[in-house]
Amino acid sequence: MGEVYLDNSATTRVDPEVAEAMVHAASAAYGNPSSPHRKGLEAERLVRAARQAVARALGGVEERSIIFTSGGTEANNLAVLGAARAAARHGRHVITTAVEHSSVLEACLALGREGFDVTVLPVDSEGRVDAAAVEAALRDDTVLVSIQHVNNEVGTVQPVAAVGDLIRRRRGRGRYPLFHVDAVQSLGKFPLRPLDWGVDMMTVSAHKIHGPKGIGALFAAEGVRLAPLLFGGDQQGGLRPGTENVPGIAGFGRALDLTLEAMAAGAPDHLARLRARLLDGLRRHFPDARVNGPADPDGAAPHIVNVSFPGVRGEVLVHALAEQDIYVSTGSACHSRRGVTSHVIRALKVPDRYAQGTLRISLSRHSTEDDVDRLLEALGRLVPALAALAGRP
Repeated sequence: MGEVYLDNSATTRVDPEVAEAMVHAASAAYGNPSSPHRKGLEAERLVRAARQAVARALGGVEERSIIFTSGGTEANNLAVLGAARAAARHGRHVITTAVEHSSVLEACLALGREGFDVTVLPVDSEGRVDAAAVEAALRDDTVLVSIQHVNNEVGTVQPVAAVGDLIRRRRGRGRYPLFHVDAVQSLGKFPLRPLDWGVDMMTVSAHKIHGPKGIGALFAAEGVRLAPLLFGGDQQGGLRPGTENVPGIAGFGRALDLTLEAMAAGAPDHLARLRARLLDGLRRHFPDARVNGPADPDGAAPHIVNVSFPGVRGEVLVHALAEQDIYVSTGSACHSRRGVTSHVIRALKVPDRYAQGTLRISLSRHSTEDDVDRLLEALGRLVPALAALAGRP
């Protein structure tokens, strides 16, 4: 019957047209984009075209404001560490939330070891931070607020536009605090408008939209000062030195073109219908299961469902499904092998009897109704059997 891949929040299958663009960049336009000869100019044109594609995907920001990185993790690190360190003489206070991706949370912990004061805001039972709580946490020495747009584990959509508006009002004519948004899980699912939302920096990544791994980008608005993480070259204004990953960048650009076309053709609506079908099946067949995250679909991303089954260990269920060529995860792939409860699930205060049996099911524009139905059918067999083996009817 073929495989059912529903772990798209971890990574997506590379689109064949993206692979073709990467092969062309590696085999034909193989010059160094900093070289002045024809081969270098061919490579530089591919980099510029991809930079323009990222700018279009972010609501028409200036292409010179796009910095290519090795992925979302590096972009988040550059935003958090780079912005805070560059602003240290203005203040040493940073605000984030308890459900951020670890590349943000651990960067904030690193700032704490450097003498910064870090405020980690709690979230409600659906994983959402209150904009009023962000406003209450702001201080005169706050230099950075970092809040993701879509949570990568439970799909909660954060009120970034409301937060951006209150930050703009708070700083008046000043530059600080800066506002960073991790939009890795948003790209391709929502129109992104950082300038309209009052966002100074935004992170995106290619491999969540059927692009290659190892390439991401950071939007940094005009006037944002960043301390580089790497040294040794003048590429990208010295903010990210080193020869650009031209095949990866070309693949990112093509993936963005295809993603914007799919969005215009209704891909987010397709995802929302599949999510509704999945949720309906889970509620009908597993009345004791717990769906983690927003109950209202308007407050949730259309591609993520996080569900907990009492009496079953999530990792055991993942392996049992994989034996039937059905692929899901227990949570973020960054820490999936640690065997500990996700910090996001802990922040939502999910009871232990549910937390240990958590699955994250994540869709892509290539997912189908048959994929959803096959997963539900497999769960219908496996969940009771595994619960019985564990002695929990």
